[in-house]
Amino acid sequence: MKLSVIIVNYNVKYFLEQCLKSVLKSAKGIDCEIWVVDNNSVDGSVEMLKEKFDNVNLIENKENSGFSKANNLAINKSKGEYILLLNPDTVVEEDCFEKCIAFMEKTSDAGALGVKMLDGSGNFLPESKRGLPTPQVALYKMFGFNKIFPKSKRFGKYHLGFLPQDQTNRVEVLAGAFMFIRKDALSKTGLLDESFFMYGEDIDLSYRIIKSGYYNYYFPETSIIHYKGESTKKGSANYVKIFYQAMVIFARKHYKGTKSDFFIFLINSFIYLRASAALISRFFSRSWLLLLDLILLYGGMYILKSYWEIHIKYIKKYPIELMIIHIPYYVLFWVVFTYIGLGYNKPYTLKRIVRGIVIGTIAILAVYALFPENLRFSRGLIILGAMCAIVEMTFTRLIANYFENGKFILGSNNLINIVVAGDGEEANRVFDLLNQSQNNVNCIGIVNVNEVEKNKRTIGKIEDIKEIIKIYKIDEIVFCGKCISSKKILEWMVKLGQKKIRYKIAPEESSFIIGSHSKNEKGEYFTEEIKLNLVNKTILYKKRLFDIILSLLLIITFPIWMLFISCRFLRFKQCFWVLFGRYTWVGYADSTENNKLPKIKTGIFKTFDKSKITNSEFVNNVNFGYAKNYTLENDFEIVIKSFFK
Repeated sequence: MKLSVIIVNYNVKYFLEQCLKSVLKSAKGIDCEIWVVDNNSVDGSVEMLKEKFDNVNLIENKENSGFSKANNLAINKSKGEYILLLNPDTVVEEDCFEKCIAFMEKTSDAGALGVKMLDGSGNFLPESKRGLPTPQVALYKMFGFNKIFPKSKRFGKYHLGFLPQDQTNRVEVLAGAFMFIRKDALSKTGLLDESFFMYGEDIDLSYRIIKSGYYNYYFPETSIIHYKGESTKKGSANYVKIFYQAMVIFARKHYKGTKSDFFIFLINSFIYLRASAALISRFFSRSWLLLLDLILLYGGMYILKSYWEIHIKYIKKYPIELMIIHIPYYVLFWVVFTYIGLGYNKPYTLKRIVRGIVIGTIAILAVYALFPENLRFSRGLIILGAMCAIVEMTFTRLIANYFENGKFILGSNNLINIVVAGDGEEANRVFDLLNQSQNNVNCIGIVNVNEVEKNKRTIGKIEDIKEIIKIYKIDEIVFCGKCISSKKILEWMVKLGQKKIRYKIAPEESSFIIGSHSKNEKGEYFTEEIKLNLVNKTILYKKRLFDIILSLLLIITFPIWMLFISCRFLRFKQCFWVLFGRYTWVGYADSTENNKLPKIKTGIFKTFDKSKITNSEFVNNVNFGYAKNYTLENDFEIVIKSFFK
């Protein structure tokens, strides 16, 4: 056996299917076996494998055992002269394996090699080649010097930025996303260290390969797409913690004495710094628009107040209470009710802004009426302020949309202009799939890859794609995997070099399309499969709002319903459980299949009384129907029936 390909999968069914299709193409003519180790996925990955890839060796773990342990299970069973550790969120070129084997055959000192990796937009991923994370190198990386001076031999050692991207070189560390290893080298080094659960195991193995007398090579004569489909995002505090804790394990294992102690102290200190920075960054990335509204509205009201007192009221000056008590609560009410009315949710719409400001203004006037006469300054100022608030919020959202999408636009008319690159029936199939799958898609037409008969959807050839992008203002290109090879797709992605263009691939005979805009974005996909309402963020937000309002109502009316309503299984403390997010008012009936549905909190009330029906299939169907067709009316009806039964 020449080659054993090992893929560890965890809840990335669509990525895995596309990856395997590319692997099978690359493995043609090679004595090759493929192993997939599934770490207890709940997204149907195993069922998909059994149905579509009966030629793949499957190992089903009953728990998520981590990357290292899962790989070791397959390595121990593999028979290949070479072992390829491959991530499921990758696409390999058709001649990738052939080129890698040829290089390893003629390079006897090569213990392992890595290839050029590109993200979903065709951008080079610097982790394709890395240096060993010595304390000095790690220090430069932690403080960002490697990004400031990427080509420096001193500061750029972590990603070896001083080595050309298109030149084969010896390197110290290879990425675990694609690690092509000589089996003899593994026999000397031992398998992956299972103390690394996720991250760091590739650095450790790369270092041990070098220590055993072999070299690691960066081999850019073949490329792969790496979508970065993993669930842990690089900007999160959780990623920082897991990644740098792996560095601590590496330091304890390979560095001794003072060097090790200093490195570990440095890393532990940096974990807290980076985690804090990640949390702060995450807060501002989510709240910047809300904070901007608070600042602009308060500043605007100050200017408006100054104009109002001089030119409308003809008074010298309003009392200080207006600026320190009244205007702050005006602004707070407008922002809070806009937030509740989804005015901070995308797509931003004028309707949501106006609704939030109007309701907020009504609430302000209601509170205003409660103040004594000497503290009621001007209803007109409130009304004019509300009008200005609508203008301000509209303007800030137009600006936000411009920076995010390059368009001054509000609402859901922000269509994505797409072209399909392919031929014949397959191109038409993908074109129809796109139209059916997303509401904000505007399919411009089909760009032919080969010389084929044109139809009414054809707008040009792939050679003219640059002009087509300019003329039609294209946002996204979808390549048909059946019509164009992975190698050609990669070539076109690099050749176009369009940073604002998104690229996706529609695999042959599949009802899904996969893509990712950058290395820091999780890969995305959409399919023809049934959509569930409970995966919609807006609907989940409304469900949470329903929980809060009902909880507050029940807390206020507690003496009444406890005396007159026979609801033995509802306790007063449960209102607070729901209010603080530990529970939801309505949840799924208990079933072992619930882990395959969108996650929601455990319900105080269930979709139905399971004690009356024990048929598991019926229970699953009811829960699925609840997730698929969810509305607030459903929750309200279930609560009322449960409350009065």
